[in-house]
Amino acid sequence: MSQENASLSSTPFSTQATGTRPLRIALFGFGTVGSSVARILVESRPEGLELTHVFNRNVDRKRVEWTPTGVVWSEDADAVLASDVDVIVELAGGLDPAGTWVRHALEAGKSVVTANKKLIAYHGVELERLAAAKGGHLKYGAAVAGGIPVIPGIEQGLAGDRIERMQGILNGTCNFILSKMETGAEYANVLATAQAKGYAEADPTEDVGGFDARAKLAILMRLALRVIVDPEEIVPQPITAVTAVDFSYAHDLGCTIRQVARAEDVRGTVAATVGPMLVDKNSPLAWSRGTENMVILTGRYGGDVVFSGHGAGGHPTAVAVVSDLLALAHGSRRVAIPSLPAKIGAEFEVPHYIRFFVKDRPGIVAEITGALAREQINIRAIVQKPGYPADRLPFVVTVEPCKTSALKRALASISQMDCLLEHPLDLQMLE
Repeated sequence: MSQENASLSSTPFSTQATGTRPLRIALFGFGTVGSSVARILVESRPEGLELTHVFNRNVDRKRVEWTPTGVVWSEDADAVLASDVDVIVELAGGLDPAGTWVRHALEAGKSVVTANKKLIAYHGVELERLAAAKGGHLKYGAAVAGGIPVIPGIEQGLAGDRIERMQGILNGTCNFILSKMETGAEYANVLATAQAKGYAEADPTEDVGGFDARAKLAILMRLALRVIVDPEEIVPQPITAVTAVDFSYAHDLGCTIRQVARAEDVRGTVAATVGPMLVDKNSPLAWSRGTENMVILTGRYGGDVVFSGHGAGGHPTAVAVVSDLLALAHGSRRVAIPSLPAKIGAEFEVPHYIRFFVKDRPGIVAEITGALAREQINIRAIVQKPGYPADRLPFVVTVEPCKTSALKRALASISQMDCLLEHPLDLQMLE
């Protein structure tokens, strides 16, 4: 967030400042989150807020009887944007047309509250500058970790510290899948269950491929590490290659497996990654199960701070949205957190877990250790569980902390071995 745009002055329509009317709210999107936001506004009647418009495509199928009779239901986005609403709550998601609606609202001097992590990750800086130039405000506390107040916590509670490292579980779908696989289930079966429960989309690529967590990580890096990065520079690793046998080996190593998003400032250079990782069972990250999210921030002065809770779902996310609306209504101020453009150039130096599936023959271990030795990578342990067939034998090599680039070169050489049945699975180990 650029310094000149980070401060939120009292809004001109603040009920606290003027003692007049409440903020008029228009919901763009009446799905799971949108309907939950409406429910809170109608049932709890938060001071200073009034729901006046609902926009949705084919809006008649979305109408409900429990909203006030004065609410305008519309499928004309331009008409709602041109109305006298004060705040647009964008809950449709994606870059377009949501980005167009948000820009038009800000251009008109209106404020915007959104849960759209992709829009904020890719265009947040630009949109905040537009809001400041036109006299409106942009708030997105629901864009990361749903109902967990990570973004307000960074902006307010941790603004006095200097965050140097962050790691977290930012995608509830992946956490549900991996925590179920921990009990011995295979990926495909758990994915089907997640889809049946509504935790995963019919095309789950955005979640299981790490792209959803990547967008959220980019947002947190801007606020916590104070660096503006292109999300495309963060190359995610999918969870799809993780199998039940990996959890079995991880258990023997005193670990479990979670999709982790992590970033840190390494001597002035930024490192960031998203993917499945081995997590020590004593780590708070190992305690997160189901669709829960967790973020651990490490400050230079304050040490570790952990945020944990329900990161997804209509009601938790709606709570974050309504909290942003209340902040606007009551003229809250955001602490200025300057950030600068940065490139992701540093590497993590951590231990790695490498799992192989091979057709057994003499000399396999010698060839693998030789390839690692040529890159100056030290082996920590070689683990082979009994009971597996020789024509598809899984075994694991763990290595001491090393640069990711060096390990990639070693694995490229190892991948040429004729005994390998599939590419080795390489997972970072968090200690």
